[in-house]
Amino acid sequence: MNLKLSKVVQEQIKTPSPIRQIMKMAERQNIINMGLDPDNVISFGGGWVNHPAPEPLRQKYIDVASDKTRFHATGAYSATLGDLRYRELIAEMEMKLFNMKNISSQNIIIGQSSTQLTHDMFLTTTEPGQDVVLLDPTYANYYGQMVFALTDSGIVHDPSGIDRVVPRAEVAYLKVMDTEQWKYMPDIDKALADLRKIMDLRRPSLLMVPSPDNPTSQIVPQKFMEGAIQICAEFNAYLVIDFAYKTQYFGEYPEYFSWSPNDHPNLITIHSNSKWARSLGRRTGWIEASPTVIDGMERVQQCSALCPDTFHQMAMVDYLEEALANGSLVSYLENTRQDYQKAANVTMKAIDQNLGMRALTPQGGLYTVVDVGTDGDEFIQDVLKNTGVLFIPGGGFGKSLKNAIRVSYGPMVHDLEKIKEGMERAGEYLGK
Repeated sequence: MNLKLSKVVQEQIKTPSPIRQIMKMAERQNIINMGLDPDNVISFGGGWVNHPAPEPLRQKYIDVASDKTRFHATGAYSATLGDLRYRELIAEMEMKLFNMKNISSQNIIIGQSSTQLTHDMFLTTTEPGQDVVLLDPTYANYYGQMVFALTDSGIVHDPSGIDRVVPRAEVAYLKVMDTEQWKYMPDIDKALADLRKIMDLRRPSLLMVPSPDNPTSQIVPQKFMEGAIQICAEFNAYLVIDFAYKTQYFGEYPEYFSWSPNDHPNLITIHSNSKWARSLGRRTGWIEASPTVIDGMERVQQCSALCPDTFHQMAMVDYLEEALANGSLVSYLENTRQDYQKAANVTMKAIDQNLGMRALTPQGGLYTVVDVGTDGDEFIQDVLKNTGVLFIPGGGFGKSLKNAIRVSYGPMVHDLEKIKEGMERAGEYLGK
């Protein structure tokens, strides 16, 4: 048999995610092959949180699993949109945590994960061949998700005789990192003017913005969001905000964290339980949007995930009903924020003392980006081989970070001494 993969998959295999590639470097056998002790490697590469999930949430899973009747119910399909009570509680959570007005279950669809929902969102809002706008830098997975969702029959025959997939949908990048000043969006008016030019020239379907951002951990300024949603509306485009790290802000959250899709019909927001509830492997997420978009996504989800996981929904309903009523959710999130802000402060101090390089002060999230002054891919391989310290090259997040690295303090939030040790090792090797 001559078994084949689709051409778009063949193309993407040839150009894998840069983050996935570097994470393979951290695999145990590869570390051994490099002559290093895997148990001695310190990784700043992980894009995950490491605080405990709420203990009452764990207990709710136990309670559901211990009840024979309820556990039997976890094996049933839920509605494609997700459990109604869960959607009601998400709306209540937005009102209580972010003072959001005018939101209801009709604005919410629950999915298998924010990753799956993002893929479905592309299918719902964008025609194959229609461009999208991403920031430079931005989360590295968006591009691949867009290609898989929006590539149609755009196959061309290369002179070499090999068919090649050409995604009909292309990305227009809006640069928001000033590498000369090493600042994120220092000139908001210029960023908005550049956005308007892109919109006028390319007529994209949407602008995708994570806030707090990955990889920079910057919170996108309120002024930019106000201008962006207006510009998007003028060009019949959506403003899509990825709120994966929404609860992990340091300081005050901006006003747009409280925006409702009922007040801004072209607003779509993506959410996940992965970060705030430390549920990265217990896959679930949701999207908030206008009822029109939610109706469209329901039809798409019928063919992608069919319905979200019933067990996770039952446990979350039990937990949120209790935690919202007694105030424990607010306390849990505040304590978690303080832990990550402390880890961020330790990381920044260690970078300054040991590397002496420019880095962005985190405003939330799990990361900073550091100007290493040379090709980031070469830098991280050199440092890993000689110190056992792993960073992520910045180029995978955008051309503006080619000479940078992303540093994650998330996995070491409760092991601050390891953060210090890792930076000391790297600094000693680099001669800082």
